[in-house]
Amino acid sequence: MIRFVGAGPGASDLITVRGMNLLRSAGMVVYAGSLVNLELLENAPSGCEFHDSASMTLDEVIDAMRDGFVRGLDVVRLHTGDPSIYGAVREQMDRLKELHIPFEVVPGVSSLAAAAAALNAEYTLPGVSQTLIVTRMEGRTPVPEREHVRALASHDASMAFFLSAGMLGELCRELVEGGYEPDTPAALIYKASWPEQRVLRAALSDLPAQAEAAAMPRKTALVLVGRFLGNDYETSRLYDASFSHGFRKAARE
Repeated sequence: MIRFVGAGPGASDLITVRGMNLLRSAGMVVYAGSLVNLELLENAPSGCEFHDSASMTLDEVIDAMRDGFVRGLDVVRLHTGDPSIYGAVREQMDRLKELHIPFEVVPGVSSLAAAAAALNAEYTLPGVSQTLIVTRMEGRTPVPEREHVRALASHDASMAFFLSAGMLGELCRELVEGGYEPDTPAALIYKASWPEQRVLRAALSDLPAQAEAAAMPRKTALVLVGRFLGNDYETSRLYDASFSHGFRKAARE
């Protein structure tokens, strides 16, 4: 069996219990060495085989997992964050299907959640935004025309950008031209949950200059944008004394 396991956003104790248990019994671990916290590998048992996929091609990754499966090893394919978000896992799973090799996916804590935690933020604030757009700038990987930053910005929703911090100036310009006000709250979060985590808050139009002045690293950094980072919002009706729901009746005047 091949297990695609979400390693979490970085901190070694933010992997799920299920993921940790699988690591502790693995006979082979194929891991994204450029992204995964290597402390996690210390939980694998003695004799476990390790393959760093950072320099491997898709064919080489599949060959390694197939070899482990044929030899009867419990194979863990360790992906950063949660495999479902920019994890490049679909192509691996389809190849395994063609080879009739069974697999399963173990979800992980995404850096999307870790970034919000670093800011003590809630993406979906009543009266502010009930929509979170997770996307990226177009780079070497193209983006469909309807999903260009300028088009998505018109929704004025909460937004989280992966793989885009290296194009921060262009990103912020596109967001303003797409409809966000220049003073919209924004943040750059580098290595959310890692010991070296860094956080920078600024107005959208000022974020690139402030990031430059602060010498903020860009690799693996997330960019968050939206009024959810501000201080104005409505309190939830869930805990409003005047609001009834299945577990509580509204208080009478």
